[in-house]
Amino acid sequence: MNHAFVYIIIFFLASASLFSQSKLNQFLKPSDTLNTSRRNTVVISEAALATTTLIGLNQLWYADYSRSNFKTLNDSGEWLQMDKLGHAFSSYQLGRLGANTLNWAGVSKKDQLLYGSTLGLGFLTAVEVMDGFSEEWGFSWSDMAANAAGTGLHVGQELLWEEQRIVLKYSFHRTQFAKQRPNKLGSGLAEEFLKDYNGQTYWLSANINSFLKTETIPNWLNVAFGYGADGMLTGEASDLLFLNQNRQRQYYLSLDVDLTRIKTNSHFLKALFDVFNVIKLPFPAVELNSSGRIKWHPVYF
Repeated sequence: MNHAFVYIIIFFLASASLFSQSKLNQFLKPSDTLNTSRRNTVVISEAALATTTLIGLNQLWYADYSRSNFKTLNDSGEWLQMDKLGHAFSSYQLGRLGANTLNWAGVSKKDQLLYGSTLGLGFLTAVEVMDGFSEEWGFSWSDMAANAAGTGLHVGQELLWEEQRIVLKYSFHRTQFAKQRPNKLGSGLAEEFLKDYNGQTYWLSANINSFLKTETIPNWLNVAFGYGADGMLTGEASDLLFLNQNRQRQYYLSLDVDLTRIKTNSHFLKALFDVFNVIKLPFPAVELNSSGRIKWHPVYF
């Protein structure tokens, strides 16, 4: 079960709202030393937002299904693993948000990694436990592995390079499949954005300059490697309701922009760029699918 992308949207919209409401550039400037007031604000705000989200989820989602004794399930083969990438993406981005907000408060690098980068893993673990007590779902070890992978991607790069050279991003385009199963894949753009795995692509966006150390390439230019899937109406291909699915894995090569590397003296713009750096920008792309077909996209979303 992939609630994960819903949570990442909630956290980042809340973050964007806080940033946009402030007209003070100095307020958004990260503190050089520990600012106790800022740190307390970050901790209390994140705890309150996480608690509110979990309570709301319990009332709006789980309340419609019976409770059960704690159980696990193996859903590692569903949706061609697109839901697992959603978990990794959410864990990575929530961890990045947690570390960045603690950096704004002047918290030490060690504590940013311990208490900030693990924000996504901690939050999504709580959700997974709730799944375990629901009759409809169950605790998924493969979901937990994906959550840990997302956190590990952030922490590992900070330990190795002290920067995020490779960013996990997301893009979306509408497909024909949602109309065939709107109850499962979403009805309308807002729902399809979150539910239609056929239109989702997850990207590893790598900054070229951070590896090549050259002045001939713009510092903000990235090369992106994407993964998506198509033809899915159900989690499993063997579902008796839809036996003739043409399910395919899709691999992409494209360019991207790391918005956080665009130079500006405005801390408001830096904060805004940081929030929207979760999205892979539309660029031309080459696709190779699991049938061996190569396709050129003039602009891929």
